[in-house]
Amino acid sequence: MGIVGPLGLDVSSTWQGLVDGKSGVDSVSLFDASEFDVKIAAEVNDFDALQYMDRKQARHMDRFAQFAIAASLEAFDCSRLEIDNLNRHSMGVIIGSMTGGLSTLSDQFNVLSIKGASRVSPFLIPTMISNMASGQVSIRLGIKGPNYCVASACASGAHAIGNAFDIIRQGDAAVMLAGGSEAIITPIAFAGFIALRALSTRNNDPKKASRPFDAQRDGFVMGEGAAVLVLESLDHALKREAPVLAEVAGYGATSDAFHITEPDENGGNIERAMHLALQRGHLKPENLDCINAHGTSTRLNDIIETKAIKTLFGEHAYEIPVSSSKSMLGHTMGAAGAVEAVVSVLSIQYGVIPPTINLETPDPECDLDYVPNVARKKAIRTVLSNSLGFGGHNASLLFSAYENT
Repeated sequence: MGIVGPLGLDVSSTWQGLVDGKSGVDSVSLFDASEFDVKIAAEVNDFDALQYMDRKQARHMDRFAQFAIAASLEAFDCSRLEIDNLNRHSMGVIIGSMTGGLSTLSDQFNVLSIKGASRVSPFLIPTMISNMASGQVSIRLGIKGPNYCVASACASGAHAIGNAFDIIRQGDAAVMLAGGSEAIITPIAFAGFIALRALSTRNNDPKKASRPFDAQRDGFVMGEGAAVLVLESLDHALKREAPVLAEVAGYGATSDAFHITEPDENGGNIERAMHLALQRGHLKPENLDCINAHGTSTRLNDIIETKAIKTLFGEHAYEIPVSSSKSMLGHTMGAAGAVEAVVSVLSIQYGVIPPTINLETPDPECDLDYVPNVARKKAIRTVLSNSLGFGGHNASLLFSAYENT
């Protein structure tokens, strides 16, 4: 696995920040937000693209693609894979993104407006399109199997992993690099989400702004980053004695068919996505150990996801720890499902559930065990990770401990 995020530029530092309950939210530094109603975000700090590529490559690559390269290289190194002319066609890349190269598009639109069409960069299109993260990773590593982008808003990263899971199961590839990447902290994105009244305005206390399931939550915090996992068939992994971290056991995807931004008020299709993932993984609901919630810190999302969990698990729902990584990482949008997949696998590896920080005031409609404020040690064998996206996209991934029997 590989990750670039608000708590660090690799898996180990990110995990340590999560276990410590550290918030990655702070005042915006990527642009002047002084005139905006929202002035906080969960930015990736101290990222130097030149640590992963040369100057020319970096200049012609949007920040979201740079993040994807960095996360992919860490994942690839962790996997101990070797690529040659015999196996490169049996490997693929799927990296999801909600907006792709939004900063490049914004910058070049300003060039168009001020200097005219003749001054727009010829690299605008191949830099801004959402598929370029997967394209650049494929080019960098020489991978020639299935290669595309999933764009399903905040479910993109989870859908990418689910699609890769299916591709391997049906025999179309032996290895897939899958995940998500987003670099959305731009003036135009801020303006749009502020207009939707979706963002927290807790500008004077940014560390406390992202507070999923808390009664005082007032919106999500925009984040950025990337996460990539190397998935492979069991036969392929065993043959090369791979360092297996966990198993992708199930995947469920549904649609609300309800509203462009709001989840279906009864949560039935979120429940169905979770049910499908458990069913494909042959896991009984009462045997699930933990849920990594979508948990955005918005009023409706947190209530409806809670309702869906209670519908599926019944009284057992109150015995399942439900944790939201977004309380610390903010909402990394199209990368979120992949980021949280990494967190889910780490929970299995280390037997620790990261906390939902800033959970201080109980919400009567959110009454489950959200692992408030302090990480919890627990033997974890199975984790369900939920992702929901504008447009009604729901995805649920089931991860389990790998048993070499």
